[in-house]
Amino acid sequence: MTDETFRPHWLNKRFSPGADYSGVEKLISHQQLHTVCQEAKCPNIWECFSKHTATFMIMGDRCTRNCRFCGVEHGPVGLPDPAEPERLADAAFQMNLKYIVVTSVTRDDLPFGGAGFFAETIRAIRRKIPDARVEVLIPDFQGEHQALEMVVFAKPDVLNHNIETVPRLYPEARPEADYHQSIELLVNARFFDATIPTKSGLMLGLGETDDEVRQVLGNLADAGCSILTLGQYLQPTQSHLPVKRYIPPEEYDQWREIALDMGFAEVSAGPFVRSSYHAKEVFQSAVAGR
Repeated sequence: MTDETFRPHWLNKRFSPGADYSGVEKLISHQQLHTVCQEAKCPNIWECFSKHTATFMIMGDRCTRNCRFCGVEHGPVGLPDPAEPERLADAAFQMNLKYIVVTSVTRDDLPFGGAGFFAETIRAIRRKIPDARVEVLIPDFQGEHQALEMVVFAKPDVLNHNIETVPRLYPEARPEADYHQSIELLVNARFFDATIPTKSGLMLGLGETDDEVRQVLGNLADAGCSILTLGQYLQPTQSHLPVKRYIPPEEYDQWREIALDMGFAEVSAGPFVRSSYHAKEVFQSAVAGR
């Protein structure tokens, strides 16, 4: 187990907020929106907001699940706002975004896990910004095929579902999720529409072994996943799972090469990499490499 009070030098990220940071923050607040950048305590928030981008989080800021690695609060109150998709599309328009990433809290309390809200958000963005690319980072919808169909048939440009960690660590890190169900979701997404690239990501540093990571990468490749992200797990609060190991940057480089050799179209790997970090550039690179 590591000492969270001491982080290696490669995790000492310094970034002064640019002029756009407060503007993005105010716009999100004014539109009554949420971002995973804020709610999950992402270490890249200063950089992304300052570059006039953000990852929108729909259906509220509280999750029905309580994963032990995630900084998002749990225990949702009330139904999602049906006007949220239009407000999100308007905010993306005001930010002049041409690549928009939308994720959500997990809402097991809603019909089809709230898949309809994802679909309507995609459609609202298309109406407001017809030439924008839309990437969605979706929950598992408890394995409901009809929920996944709703999202896929709304035609996102990328469908992302994070596998998060290795199967052995699911009972500890993701007790309300199922590894094989998540792999099946990625397989089914390709079955419903093989033209939409699928994407997934893992956190490293939770105690996984190299062999376990290789197994997961192989499972993702076999599922047809074409884009992969690998990043360092950082403990959001003292009540969350501790970091077991800090992975040095050169190991991420090695994992990237291993994954590319397995057939992934693009792999973004590094200590600060997150699902939506530089998502536009990662997508463009994946498409160019096809």
